[in-house]
Amino acid sequence: MRAITQTTVGGPEVLELADLPTPRLKPGEVLIRARAAGVNPVDAAVRGGYYPLLGEPAFTVGWDVSGTVEAVGAGVSDLAPGDEVFGMPHFPAEAAAYAELVAAPASELARKPKGLDHVYAGALPLAGLTAWQGLVTAGRVKPGDRVLIQAAAGGVGHLAVQIAKARGAYVIATASPGKVEFVRSLGADEVIDYTSNDFVEKAGPVDLVFEALGGDHPEKSLKALKDGGTLVVLLGATDRVAKEAAERGIRVEPISVRPDRAGLQELAKLIEAGKLKVHVARSFPLAEAAAAHAFLAGKPSGKVVLTV
Repeated sequence: MRAITQTTVGGPEVLELADLPTPRLKPGEVLIRARAAGVNPVDAAVRGGYYPLLGEPAFTVGWDVSGTVEAVGAGVSDLAPGDEVFGMPHFPAEAAAYAELVAAPASELARKPKGLDHVYAGALPLAGLTAWQGLVTAGRVKPGDRVLIQAAAGGVGHLAVQIAKARGAYVIATASPGKVEFVRSLGADEVIDYTSNDFVEKAGPVDLVFEALGGDHPEKSLKALKDGGTLVVLLGATDRVAKEAAERGIRVEPISVRPDRAGLQELAKLIEAGKLKVHVARSFPLAEAAAAHAFLAGKPSGKVVLTV
């Protein structure tokens, strides 16, 4: 099969198209003939050696996949050849999703939403589950909550805005000037241009902050929260943040996305109900994975996808 591999860490140019053996199925796994693979910042971080999840190369990055079941392993009874599925298997272990064929645990996949093209389904799992697990599982967002979503035009952020709205929240979002109208089109109640406004002053006080930027943003975000609120952080929080949060009764919820069939099924329901749309900034053929990574580095709105 054709797949993208790398023999060293580095820039996008280290990604190479190669002929690799077809994955061997373990019990409980299915073989997916991939149609699309989402490209995520974590892929680039692993490729570049900044986030060594997979150890030393050679390896194949990528976790998002959408495609058709080609074969099933021992013990699989709920999926069959021909079923269209999507998911984010194995994370944080190697899933090798930048490939024509992907082996994945059946329990970590869900049926592709009806009417959704594979390109959009392939863009959804990792970013969608990050938003879902952050807002719903960890954040416990509920109707009427005032929710602040940082970096709302990004892959995770643009889905988080829509999920929070679907859960009945009042959504305040931050974005750069060129992306304000895009975020507003997602349904955000307020959009703050963070380059010319103090988001703390503009947004606060809020019940929940979904913080995906890291750096000093978790500390700043505390100032926008009500006492007793919730801070969901994707990139961790310092002891200083934890101490101040404890003093004010604020829950700090660091999250790391994990495979989640139930979460995928909930995302599929939102898609089918017309309450969640995936924005794909651009798609690239599998052989142009390096170009896709270079494009992603420019921080486009929404998602980047490889088509297989």
